[in-house]
Amino acid sequence: MEPPTATVVEKVVAEAEELPKAIVRRVVKDKLSQLSQNGADIQVLKDSLLAFSESARIFIHYLSATANDICKESKRQTINAEDVFKALEEIEFPEFIAPLRASLEEFKQKNAKRKSDSSKAKEAKKSKTEEEPVTENGESHENGDEDGNTVADEE
Repeated sequence: MEPPTATVVEKVVAEAEELPKAIVRRVVKDKLSQLSQNGADIQVLKDSLLAFSESARIFIHYLSATANDICKESKRQTINAEDVFKALEEIEFPEFIAPLRASLEEFKQKNAKRKSDSSKAKEAKKSKTEEEPVTENGESHENGDEDGNTVADEE
């Protein structure tokens, strides 16, 4: 079997970096419908969607490289949100910072609520399990003693 050619390898790498077409289409159409004066459904050609997708991919690469440089200047190896905000400022997109901060804060609040709800559910399950003793074989002691012997309910 022959090794893959450079164009095959490049195509595989390019496909791996592509943004999901359905998401790009939805984002573009949602924004265009918001901007539409009469609410008409605007058609977007396939090559236009490809151009949007490729532009977004290049923007992400540029922003991540800039954020990485900022991170390294701070002698760190992990990019944080502040690095991304500084990178947006550096590549001259400061108007993105405020909406991005708001989205990030909303995400954090939703995530904290989800974690809180999850831990409450785990705690409730744990307390329920503690109320009902279990034998070595995993059966509950309901109507029984520690040895699994049936105990009559007292009336």
